[in-house]
Amino acid sequence: MMIYISHIINNRSAEERINYPYHIPALKQMDKLEFRKPVTFIIGENGAGKSTLIEAIAIKAGCNPEGGSANFNFSTHQSHSNLYEDIQLIRTVNRNKDTYFLRAESFYNVATAIIEYGTIASYGGSLHDRSHGESFLNLLHYRLSGKGLYIFDEPESALSIMSQYNMLIKIKELVEKESQFIIATHSPFLLAYPGADIIQITNNGHELVSLEETEQFQMTKFFVENYQSLIRELGLTP
Repeated sequence: MMIYISHIINNRSAEERINYPYHIPALKQMDKLEFRKPVTFIIGENGAGKSTLIEAIAIKAGCNPEGGSANFNFSTHQSHSNLYEDIQLIRTVNRNKDTYFLRAESFYNVATAIIEYGTIASYGGSLHDRSHGESFLNLLHYRLSGKGLYIFDEPESALSIMSQYNMLIKIKELVEKESQFIIATHSPFLLAYPGADIIQITNNGHELVSLEETEQFQMTKFFVENYQSLIRELGLTP
């Protein structure tokens, strides 16, 4: 088991947490966040602050705000918050050899930068020649090789369920190659990764939860078991 970042600390005092993104309750209250396992999932409702937090961790780790490795320095739109200026990454004695930030919403920009940097061979070819989901899988299977700190923001957004299973297998392979993952997700399938920590952030702060306690699991289970009555209740029947 390899951990490169054990926790993060917000060095800005509670009294000074006034401006964006501290209008988000979870971020305003968050003084410390621990990473105990090689795989940590961060979950929460839309607007809870998952992506803002993941983005800040990635930038602090040296990654480009729009995604990519520590060697990427392109910018198409300055949309990231200043949270990264306030947080401190507490590292272990271990040192990762690779760092990568997968941000689903701006991965097209990363694919373009890969061509401009002349590094398409590291990704199994041009990612623009593949579907969005296929390009994500190419990243997993060609670019990420282990001993890495891998920070993902909603990687399931372009993946089918079968491709998410594929991703779970690849995560396991990379964990066995001394990698650490911090992933913001809505996917109940990814959350099923054995032994992972699941941190749920809400307006009341954050807490560790089990897979079965997550809304993602409960709502998926409810839909599978009650989809016909649910469809009727939503007024979708003819």
